[in-house]
Amino acid sequence: MQKIICIGHAAYDITLPMEFYPIENTKMRIAPGVECGGGAAANAAYLLSKWGMDTSFIGMVGNDLYGSRIKEEFKAIGTNIDYLETSKDFHTSTSYILANLENGSRTIIVSRDKNQYVENRKFDFSPTGILVDGEEPEVSLHLLTQYPECISVIDAGNLKPGIIKLCPYVQYLVCSKDFAEEYTNEKIQVEDINTLLKVYQKIRNDFHNTVVITLGSDGSFTVIDEKPIVIPTLHIEKPVDSTAAGDIFHGAFTYFICNGYSLYDTVLLSNIAGALSVMELGGKNSMPELDKVLEWKDRIYHERS
Repeated sequence: MQKIICIGHAAYDITLPMEFYPIENTKMRIAPGVECGGGAAANAAYLLSKWGMDTSFIGMVGNDLYGSRIKEEFKAIGTNIDYLETSKDFHTSTSYILANLENGSRTIIVSRDKNQYVENRKFDFSPTGILVDGEEPEVSLHLLTQYPECISVIDAGNLKPGIIKLCPYVQYLVCSKDFAEEYTNEKIQVEDINTLLKVYQKIRNDFHNTVVITLGSDGSFTVIDEKPIVIPTLHIEKPVDSTAAGDIFHGAFTYFICNGYSLYDTVLLSNIAGALSVMELGGKNSMPELDKVLEWKDRIYHERS
């Protein structure tokens, strides 16, 4: 079985369902929210464990209630947390998520102590795959350089120094449209594939890896066999909450690419997984079953034939 290591941010998510985006200096009464563990790499690790992969998570939580809840969730799904550090000096990161039920968007407010980083550098494993989110740059760089033969993926969601530092060391740079535009200082017009190709080439020339640019509801862009292509996703009529959709995409991408799927199928299936997740409130609640993702792929291929 493939052995996957996910390195990065663990947080406790508190998702609040809003009928509309709140107006400043007003009071709102809402339905009960959803609470669960979150964080980009942590969500990806949870998904990989849910889909049956031998998965370990490297990160940090505080010695508090939220940290304990995150650990229990990981244990229940089968994630190895031997390298999840517990700090007495920091509180567990918390994310307060305003989920706008009117359009499915979410606004995230993250509370995290500065200089909250994993200290351990000794690990007893030989991974076949590594996923990093840039929030633990030093330990991520240590493992990426120690295991250069591993399949390695970075979740480049935004332009942070830690992410830029790690980009040259991964095989698959999977970035958001926001990251791509900010890094290159170029504007993407999804309907104009030349703008996508220009941004793609700049990133690829700088970091020399396989680049995938996620485009939300417009799918994802990459180049396969020297042909630029926008790989489609599912159209969800009434999205509920997009929280963790990107994390789920990256977890799914790691799953499929580590299990020998082609780049096209890996991206298509990851698009499907991310799209299905917006139909439920909360990050972990929305993680789709593997067989449902595969079923949608078969349906898409059948409709095209």
